[in-house]
Amino acid sequence: MPPVELIHFNPDRPIIGGVLGRLLPFRKSLNNFGDMLGPVVVHGLLRKAGIDIHEGKGSQRRLLTVGSILHFAKTGDVIWGTGRNGKVANEAHTFTNLDVRAVRGPLTREFLLKRGIHAPAIYGDPGLLVPHVMPELVETTKRPEHQFTYVPNYNDLKWAPKVDCLLDPRSPLENCLRTIAKSRFVVGTSLHAIIIAEALSIPARLIRSRIENEFKYQDYYLGTGRANFRVANDLNEALRLGGEAPPVFFQDMLLESFPYDLWK
Repeated sequence: MPPVELIHFNPDRPIIGGVLGRLLPFRKSLNNFGDMLGPVVVHGLLRKAGIDIHEGKGSQRRLLTVGSILHFAKTGDVIWGTGRNGKVANEAHTFTNLDVRAVRGPLTREFLLKRGIHAPAIYGDPGLLVPHVMPELVETTKRPEHQFTYVPNYNDLKWAPKVDCLLDPRSPLENCLRTIAKSRFVVGTSLHAIIIAEALSIPARLIRSRIENEFKYQDYYLGTGRANFRVANDLNEALRLGGEAPPVFFQDMLLESFPYDLWK
């Protein structure tokens, strides 16, 4: 068993919709691409540092990275770039102490500080490091094929406009990353579509979600120096507004806070 367990969100969902689907045992993993990024970034950073992910100190630890998954944390877990989910009640966060190295943004940090948990003011979703561990995506951006790409949060899929540029966030991770990298402009309610686009210096504009709580979006934009970000109400407004101001992101601070010590 690897010395560090990488915690990420990938639940099983019914294959068939409706009541029948809930009754039958047939399930498949959600595979939302944004929630799959954590292990990709961790493996990439360890590989660049020449560290075998299966090596470690012997006592297993849990590491939470990409995603609004703070409520999955247990006492003693390591937090690196994780965010709080605004839809989850305060009492669902049952931990009493955490080893916090970085958080997605200042709203998550404030939540932890109010619970008496030390959290340094080191901000950034680890998805911003995807180009660092996958430099081939940077090369892909030099050959754009799509004028724009619309990426909804998976909970918003049924309201997404039926356009050719629609990217299902549940499609294979590599396909999602390459499609975003091949786009001149990215819009949608998927936070990690916005994050990946901005990490690749592709203009992006957030569209207001019908389902998702605003907390995670605010947390990300505030953590990247943009208190005055503007959310479009629909695709047409997003296209009219164009890209948001680029993120102010201190990559070195996020990289230096990565918990290599869990393996070394």
